[in-house]
Amino acid sequence: MSSLPPADEALPLFPLQTVLFPGGWLPLQIFEVRYLDMIGQCHREGRPFGVVSLLQGQEVQRAGDSAPEAFQPVGTLAHIVGLERPQPGLMVIRCEGGQRFRLATPQRLKHGLWVAPVAEWLPADPLVAVPDDLLHVQRALQTLVAQGEAEVQRQPQAGLELPVRQPYQWHDAGWLANRWCELLGLPAAQMQQLMSLESPLLRLELVADLLERDHGLTPPAPQ
Repeated sequence: MSSLPPADEALPLFPLQTVLFPGGWLPLQIFEVRYLDMIGQCHREGRPFGVVSLLQGQEVQRAGDSAPEAFQPVGTLAHIVGLERPQPGLMVIRCEGGQRFRLATPQRLKHGLWVAPVAEWLPADPLVAVPDDLLHVQRALQTLVAQGEAEVQRQPQAGLELPVRQPYQWHDAGWLANRWCELLGLPAAQMQQLMSLESPLLRLELVADLLERDHGLTPPAPQ
C-alpha cells in the first residue's frame, strides 16, 4: 500500500452515502467525468483518494443540480487495488481502506470535484486483544464467515463473495469491530461515529451492544 500523501497536498475526495473503515473493501463504478479523471490519475500515480461520508447532497451530480453538498470532516484513505474499463466512460474499481484523516477546509473545484488538505492523520488502531467477555462477538463472525465459505464452495460458479475478506485478524479488537460495522447495515451517521472512535476496544464494546440489542447475540452464561 502506498505511503501517505503530504499533509499540505490537496487530497481528492469522493463523498459517498456510506463510511469506509480501515481494512475495509469498497467497490465503485465510476462514470462521472469529475471522478473518471481523478481516479485515472490516482491509479496511474499509485496515489490514494479520500472517502468521506455525505451529510447533505447526492453521490451523483446531475446537470443543473445546484443543491449544496456537505460531508463529514473525518474520512478514510481509499487505495485502488483493482481497476477495469468494461466500456468507454466507465471504470470499475476496488479499493481498500487505509489511514483515517481529519480534513482542513475543503474546496470545490469548478468541475465539481472536492479537494482538501489534511489537517491531521488519525493514528491507526493499536493492536488490542479481544477480551474474554467479547469472545462471543468473535465467534459469531467466525461462524458467519464459515457459512459464507461453505456457500462459495457449494456454488463455485455463482460468483459469490465472502462477507469478510482475508487475511482474518480474529484476535484484533479493532479489526473485528470494523468488520462487524460493515456488516450490520447501520445508518451512515452511526457508522461514522464508530469509525471515528480512537479506542478500538470501545468500538467493539458498542458493536457487542448493537448485536445484543438488535440481533439477540448474548454472551454465554458464566460456568
